[in-house]
Amino acid sequence: MVKEQKDFSFDQDEKVLCYHGPFIYEAKIIKREKKEEDDQEVNLYFVHYKGWKQTWDEWVTEDRVMKYTESNRQKQRQLQEMNARSKTSRNATRDPVEAKSRKRYRDSDIDRQRTDDETKKSDFKITMPESLKGILVDDWENVTKNRLILNIPGEYTVDRILDDYESQYPIKDDILDEFIQGIRLYFNKTLSTLLLYRNEYQQYFEVCTGKDPSSVYGSEHLLRLFVEIPNLMGQSSFDLETQNDLKNRFEEFLTFMHEHEKDYFLNDYQSNSSEQ
Repeated sequence: MVKEQKDFSFDQDEKVLCYHGPFIYEAKIIKREKKEEDDQEVNLYFVHYKGWKQTWDEWVTEDRVMKYTESNRQKQRQLQEMNARSKTSRNATRDPVEAKSRKRYRDSDIDRQRTDDETKKSDFKITMPESLKGILVDDWENVTKNRLILNIPGEYTVDRILDDYESQYPIKDDILDEFIQGIRLYFNKTLSTLLLYRNEYQQYFEVCTGKDPSSVYGSEHLLRLFVEIPNLMGQSSFDLETQNDLKNRFEEFLTFMHEHEKDYFLNDYQSNSSEQ
């Protein structure tokens, strides 16, 4: 098989913007090299982040690097603002009265019971059908290894899937409505900070400006949310009884997605134009 040759998109000593975790930082390319992967040559860049110690210097793939332009600087600022809002939101959910109470009764039976409850919260787990786990693995490989992205928006958005789920119940109630709205809220709040891979951010800025993510993104990204649900539950103020009820409902929802795999998961990936 003939190896695919790919020229470097960035020069040595060039000032760039580089993804590190969920943030974008100014960096400088120290050196470059090519690595063979699946009969293709992959471009790697050794970068130094401005203002950071050299111990943070690292090799990164090309999908993590962007040209240092005003439009990309704007994306950097937008991402910083979104992460700042997410952090503020998480802090706002913490109950200051509960925090003072914990300190006051640290050595009391009440506090020991709270500690036991928190330990149980950290063990919150969701059982996912094996076929959905396989879809998550395939999704990860398609995006991170094959450099593909999902076709967004797809036929089945998160909003449409949630509507489908609700429609199977002949009798609607407030609890069902709150559960569905909760999934929608979690998805819209966490997509940009928890659910996207680095090389999907360019697409996010293109398709999601001024729109709720749930009206644009679909089943694969919704499935990624359920990987994060245990951590989100650990940060919540729900009591154990409520968490157990939510666990059952989450697993029921995953069973629903499993039963509709052929409709919802269309393997609709495309090449990433931002890497061309």
